[in-house]
Amino acid sequence: MTSVLKLSDNPHRSTTHASARALIQLRDVTKRYASRQGTMEALRPLDFDIRDQEFVSVVGPSGCGKSTLLKMVAGLESISSGSMTLSGNPIRGPQKNVGIVFQNAVLLAWRNVLQNILLQAEMRRMPMREARERAMRLIEMAGLKGFEEKYPWQLSGGMQQRVSICRALLHEPTVLLMDEPFGALDAMTRESMNIELQRIWMESKKTVLLITHSISEAVFLSDRVLVMSERPGSIAAIYDIDLPRPRPLEVMATPAFLHYTKTIRAHFNAQGSLDDH
Repeated sequence: MTSVLKLSDNPHRSTTHASARALIQLRDVTKRYASRQGTMEALRPLDFDIRDQEFVSVVGPSGCGKSTLLKMVAGLESISSGSMTLSGNPIRGPQKNVGIVFQNAVLLAWRNVLQNILLQAEMRRMPMREARERAMRLIEMAGLKGFEEKYPWQLSGGMQQRVSICRALLHEPTVLLMDEPFGALDAMTRESMNIELQRIWMESKKTVLLITHSISEAVFLSDRVLVMSERPGSIAAIYDIDLPRPRPLEVMATPAFLHYTKTIRAHFNAQGSLDDH
């Protein structure tokens, strides 16, 4: 049974998301694969909700099914049993109302920043004039103004990921799915991108589901952290993160933050290992 753990009674806790409607719902969701050795169970029954405008992170050991979970929410992987809904509608096939950001920015080298963002509009056959106007607003929001004509090779890794986030937001999805988006960045750039992602999330008011191996990143960014067990993956615990927003990097040195990370890390030490960085 999933444990919902509240690590402290922080007086600054925000109740904005606690009363929000459930945007994504999973009920007894499982995932199995057929193999030569027989049926392989990848995910045990999952039961949880993600609320509108909430920031939720998922942490867990390598191979526990985190990315599979994200793909199922996106409709890129089918579920084996149970039910999964987005805005009350069953998730069957690729979802138009989500944006996805992967570990690598996946930018086209021969297209500049604006053109890479507008690739989303071309693929979805969006009205180009409106798409260009929205792209320019996103570029400004992401701190990329003045770089519209730059090519990927002229950008840092962090800036490339900002372009990727803008592209994922161009069609105004309700949900932003992120699969280890900062895993390839150095530590200082990653911290900077965490600040940027928090700001973009607070301005865009999107619902975010983040897959990460980093406990500190999950605590810094999230309203809730979902902890997965080793394969076959299940939700072992859910931690409420009661820290005021916006969160500066200095919050990582506070006793409350260290208590969260220590508690979650102890959870993994008890069940196995986590590739934390």
